[in-house]
Amino acid sequence: MAKRKLGLAWQILIGLILGITVGAVFYGNPAVEQYLKPIGDIFIRLIKMIVIPIVISSLVVGVAGVGDMKKLGKLGGKTLLYFEIITTVALIIGLFAANVFQPGAGVDMKSLHKEDIQKYVTTTKEVEDHGFVDTFVNIVPENLFTSLAEGHMLSIIFFSVLFGLGVAAIGDKGKPVLRFFQGTAEAMFYVTNQVMKFAPFGVFALIGVTVSKFGVDSLVPLSKLVLLVYASMIFFVLVVLGVTAKIAGTSIFRIIRILKDELILAYSTASSETVLPKLMEKMEKFGCPKAITSFVIPTGYSFNLDGSTLYQAIAAIFIAQMYGIHLSLSEQITLLLTLMVTSKGIAGVPGVSFVVLLATLGAMGLPVEGLAFIAGVDRLMDMARTAVNVCGNSLAAVVMSKWEKQYDEKQAEAYWEEVKQAA
Repeated sequence: MAKRKLGLAWQILIGLILGITVGAVFYGNPAVEQYLKPIGDIFIRLIKMIVIPIVISSLVVGVAGVGDMKKLGKLGGKTLLYFEIITTVALIIGLFAANVFQPGAGVDMKSLHKEDIQKYVTTTKEVEDHGFVDTFVNIVPENLFTSLAEGHMLSIIFFSVLFGLGVAAIGDKGKPVLRFFQGTAEAMFYVTNQVMKFAPFGVFALIGVTVSKFGVDSLVPLSKLVLLVYASMIFFVLVVLGVTAKIAGTSIFRIIRILKDELILAYSTASSETVLPKLMEKMEKFGCPKAITSFVIPTGYSFNLDGSTLYQAIAAIFIAQMYGIHLSLSEQITLLLTLMVTSKGIAGVPGVSFVVLLATLGAMGLPVEGLAFIAGVDRLMDMARTAVNVCGNSLAAVVMSKWEKQYDEKQAEAYWEEVKQAA
């Protein structure tokens, strides 16, 4: 009887446990960061290296296959409408949970450790110079190569869609170009599979460095906040996304099971980028057409951050409660509207949730220094919100495919059976 190979999910889980153990044993030891950080950085760089070529090639091939500006415009409109509805629901759940369970009430700030958040303050000032309208203006790249170098995903998507339409418009002349991008997409998915073999080592290093830095002591005073964030996110996934999936004729549990490797990886690394290529590949296998998958999922990385928006709502109320500031209903509605704008306006910025919170707290007149108290445990909550973002964007691809009546039920069932047999 042949030996059964240990699956990627188990390998990543072992890497996660070993990383936590090493970080806890060598808590406060700078040698952990010195030796492990380069391994984690290499893994994140490998992923960043392949994300843009996959997005461009998949979008060009998918859009060229549709070749209809009206269809794509309709898809774009529906996608943004769906994203706005789901993220607004996430914000409302976050505000409701924070008001009911009062995570910031009675917190002794003297027992909390303050972290340096100056780098986020600097980023926030840079972002505040650009208004909400500027966000949409900046979607159009001034220089494509600058956008590629700086990883401006929305600008890259915009160019890829137009280029795909151009390839479709020139007919037979565009076929060699189309074959090139088809070959590029297939080659990059092969590269992705090779890079993923390094994932357990990347996870081990990243989580080891994190645990060695903040330890367990910093978690105890803020345990109520962390537990509320996790409970709210579980509720959101099971109830809101669960009901949405049911309406779309699928199951959120099915999607979670299909993406178990990616969810563990996204949770461990607190990076959505690490799973973007495999997410697109798996959703395509699950019956979503390439044109929709390659457009909806990368766009969702900027406009459909369900976990992040939910967290931002809870964190903003937590800081107000911690300082004994009561927010009236009208002020909380203003907070909701502010977060709806700021969470979309600075997509793609490093440390996006912290930057959003800084901008929002400043706009609401709340003490921005309160964020320094929760910075120590932010990584733990970042892991959860990243996994929720992945769930939300995967479901969005299915919902939009169903809405456009392009979902392949037979292919989805065949892939589901394949997943069950592999388990």
